[in-house]
Parts: sequence; C-alpha cells; structure tokens
Amino acid sequence: MPEKMRAVVKTKAAPGAELIEVDVPTIDPDQVLVKVKATSICGTDVHIYEWDKWAQSRIHVPQTLGHEFAGEIVEVGSQVTKLKIGDYISAETHIPCNDCIQCLTGQQHICGNLKILGVDCNGCFAEYAAIPEIVAWKNDTSIPPEFATVQEPLGNAVYCTTVEPVLGKSVLIFGDGPTGLFAAGVARVAGAALIMIVGRHPVRLEIAKKMGADILINGHSDDVEAIVRTETGGVGVDVVLDMAGTQVAIDQGFRLVRKGGRVSAFGVAAGPVQLDLNNGVVFKGVTIYGINGRLMYDTWFKVANLLKYKRLDISPIVTHTLLLEEFEKGFSLMMTRPKISGKVVMFPEQ
Repeated sequence: MPEKMRAVVKTKAAPGAELIEVDVPTIDPDQVLVKVKATSICGTDVHIYEWDKWAQSRIHVPQTLGHEFAGEIVEVGSQVTKLKIGDYISAETHIPCNDCIQCLTGQQHICGNLKILGVDCNGCFAEYAAIPEIVAWKNDTSIPPEFATVQEPLGNAVYCTTVEPVLGKSVLIFGDGPTGLFAAGVARVAGAALIMIVGRHPVRLEIAKKMGADILINGHSDDVEAIVRTETGGVGVDVVLDMAGTQVAIDQGFRLVRKGGRVSAFGVAAGPVQLDLNNGVVFKGVTIYGINGRLMYDTWFKVANLLKYKRLDISPIVTHTLLLEEFEKGFSLMMTRPKISGKVVMFPEQ
C-alpha cells in the first residue's frame, strides 16, 4: 500500500482547488479504504470549487473534494463485518448517526446529525478514499465504473420521480441539469405517458430527448405555460418534478400541476422563495414531497437493478470522461454557459 496519493484538494478559502500529494487515508475501525476507479463531478462540487456563500459557510479547508465514485476495497477496518477486500463499491453520501429519531424510524437519509461525504469530511477526488461501512454499497461487477459512479445522483432522480407511481401519468420536469435528465429517463422506464422538460440549454435538452422526453421546452424562449396547457387540454400535469429550485420554476410548477396532482421538490433555491399557498396548494389539494438524497436503501436497490438489467441507458448523460489530473477542465466544462456537459467522470488512472 502506498503512503502517498494524488488528490484534488480545496487548499485555501478561495475559488479553485489543487491536485496535490497527500497521505493515503488511515481508516477508522468502522471504515474501508477504497481504491477509486472513477469519480464524477456534482453541482455541489462546483459550489465548493467556486467558493460561493454556501461553501464558505460549510467547508473547512484543507479538504479533499468529491462524493460520487466507484472503486475497489483494498483494506477493511477491524469492526467491518459485511465487506471484504476486493469488493466493488460506491457509497451513499449521506452518513447517518443511527441514533437520532430519524435514523431510528427509517429515515436515515435525513438524519438529524447528518454528515455528507466530501462536504463534512474528505471526499473521493483522489486515488484512495476512506468510506464508513454503513454507507458502502456493493456494486454488481457488470456495471462499468463510469455508470456506477453516478448512482448517487441517479438515485435522487429515482426517489424524486417514483416517490409515487407515474405509470400512465403526465410528468413535467423543471431543470435540465443531470438530475433532471436522469428523471426524464426514469419517468420513461416507470411508464409515464407524457414527459415534458423545461430547460435552458439546447445541448442538455437534446440529451433529455434521448432519455425519453416527449416535449422539450426552452424556458428562455418558449411560452412554458401555454405549451403545457395545450398538451394537457388545459387541465395541467399529474406530476411536477422541480429540479431547478428557482422562483420562476416554483411559480410555474404550482400553476401547471393539476388539481389533486403531485409536486416533488428537489431543486435547492439560492435563498427564500415565495409560494401562493392558497391557489397553488390548498385549493388544489396538491401533495408536496420534499426530496433530500435517496431512501436508504430502497432507492439504491432500484437504481442498481435498473443498471444491472439494462432497463435504463444513462450513457447519453455521461458526456465527458477525463483523467483526474484534468480536473480543472472538468470543472470548466461544468461551469460553461450555455451548458455543454451532462455528467463529467474522472479516472485516477488511465
């Protein structure tokens, strides 16, 4: 086992990050050491890289970035009982305490003392990563690393889309980021009758079409509400999936969901938003679900089976593969406007 490794580290409280040599992590008794095969960039990583207000309030430097990965276990802690050297894993990034009321009532994903990999502790943009056994997920070896690494965000889409059945229903997705694109594919394999997506970036809207979206709506240039009302005969949609979190998306979503419909709120707003509670929710009898993370581990079983049995092809969303040393290019692709990338996957080794 080497003593040193390369890692993408937030070395100072400022924009950017550095690829530097650091010590290979020493694992705790309840952890495993993973040799990272692939790791992917998330919007949260971009927030940290750009060093926005949220990152400034949450991140303590120095810290290794990243929370999405696939890799092979090379060492296990003395208290680890369910994993062994050689296991091919990814990880649920919400690390629960297993002691609070949420954890004890089957809601580990919203643990009251939640820690997040790569946010509250060192992450996986590195050659090796230390992962608690409690969040390690054994992958089927048939799932390639570039797909296994994105199961965490795919799980967001699965939970958000299927928290209630969408079979035979009309679905409207706000947001053409990777999770919104995943949601289009999930809605298709889950049997949605009509899938519409509102986005801002032509490249990503074309990906949405490949994933199964029927109607592509450009939020910049199209009349969103007119199109949706025409497609639904003026009734509105059965299901709204908010993957954007903007005031505009929230306003339009609650106007366009039909009476008795469902809204899944996954998008994270930059600050407080307003909601027409009377007309958007109460008088319509709308059901709202707040979606945070993935159900542990119900969602993971669904995600793994969709990939293992090839029911969902996510290859259109994995648009770029790079070496870890090209991380700056990866972040540049993620930050380019208009958006030209889906998921950017990085490999520590060629």
